[in-house]
Amino acid sequence: MNVLLVSTYELGHQPFGLASPAAWLAEAGADVHCLDLAIELLDETAIRAADLIAIYLPMHTATRLAGMLVPRIRAFNPSAHLCFYGLYAPLNEDYLRAELGAETVLGGEFESGLVSLYKRLSANGAAALGAQLEPVISLNKQDFRVPRRDGLPELSRYAYVVLGDDGRRTVGYTEASRGCKHLCRHCPVVPVYNGRFRIVPGDVVMQDIRQQVAGGAAHITFGDPDFFNGVGHAIRIIEELHAEFPALTYDVTIKVEHLLQYARHFQTLTRTGCLFVTTAVEAVDDGILRILDKGHTRDDFIRLAGLARDANLTLSPTFIPFLPWSSREGYLDLLRLLVALGLVDYVAPVQLTIRLLIPKGSRLLTVPEMQQHLGHFDAAALSYQWSHPDPAMDALHGRVQQAVEAGEAAGASRRDTFTAAWRLAHEACGLSAPDLNQSETLAAPIHVPSLSEPWYCCAEPSASQIADF
Repeated sequence: MNVLLVSTYELGHQPFGLASPAAWLAEAGADVHCLDLAIELLDETAIRAADLIAIYLPMHTATRLAGMLVPRIRAFNPSAHLCFYGLYAPLNEDYLRAELGAETVLGGEFESGLVSLYKRLSANGAAALGAQLEPVISLNKQDFRVPRRDGLPELSRYAYVVLGDDGRRTVGYTEASRGCKHLCRHCPVVPVYNGRFRIVPGDVVMQDIRQQVAGGAAHITFGDPDFFNGVGHAIRIIEELHAEFPALTYDVTIKVEHLLQYARHFQTLTRTGCLFVTTAVEAVDDGILRILDKGHTRDDFIRLAGLARDANLTLSPTFIPFLPWSSREGYLDLLRLLVALGLVDYVAPVQLTIRLLIPKGSRLLTVPEMQQHLGHFDAAALSYQWSHPDPAMDALHGRVQQAVEAGEAAGASRRDTFTAAWRLAHEACGLSAPDLNQSETLAAPIHVPSLSEPWYCCAEPSASQIADF
């Protein structure tokens, strides 16, 4: 039986969400084909030949793009069993079934569910399959397989690490754990995993890294929601990685709370080749941080910035500057703090533009502070609408977003794009913007290692992505 696994977008990475289930399904006897539409053209032949088409939905952008894709798939093959799987599949189950014709929806630990579905289809055929028996969300522990990456585009076609002076490194991607033991209210992981996480065995992780190094990877992104959820497991993996591949670099995502708790491991990270750590700061207003239930404070972030600087550990902070509770003065305060901490060059410009996105199942829906701003659920946007009490804040968001997009189009530096946002924020507050070149806390602009695809998971599809579909 032919199975087609499809990805629309996974942050510029070769999709782990195709490679992992491909190994499981091939082991079960399926003839598996993978199609990554972020890189490849729509393959009419592969679609027509498929008995089961499973579309991977790891994030909001991928889900929006899938909505544009399905009518084209159905035009080629109206009889194939249509499955959606991944983090955003259960969050959008109603939409996927009612609007896109989903027959199976799988979230959490989805590989075993896909194998179960494949076996039932093989035994019964699509016409006699009946209702879904697999749990929509499974958190059962799985015996992980080494991802099967043959059949996917070469790593050189994906995102790369920009090192400055036109230097770059080909990037591989793997996961050492899934889920998260924390309950941040805005996080899409929480409605699915509800405070639980699952470890991928170290030998599986290392075998996946080895095959990607053989495929040209000089850098590995660990896609764990929080690499230090299982800190002992994480440290063992990076020590083994560095011992076997001493020239290989990597990046990880770790929350502020864990970085402070395990600051003793900073030297281990830098020694073993960690180029940067993505950390979800989100806000620098303690009231907003309490609403989001982030587990850290403004002072914690300031302390972390100092500790990381002393340890020569590069931070890549992320933010959600535009929320119902933020203000023009608060936005300016965020920029001033980044200047004071010398972090201007460390923040990807897109992080200055992010507006809160609220999917179904979000824990924010139960927060009184959110309910007073909450509007209807927009099925087309796959998110709840919300209004800001200050229309000038929405206007500022639009102007900053335009400035960032213009900077990206022109190839501007992070410092130059930040300067544009700096001027707009002062203007919105009726102030004159001081010259950043005169700031005592900002050294000369530097290049900070970063991925060519900016890190963010909750945003609208870009105009170019929509055009591609």
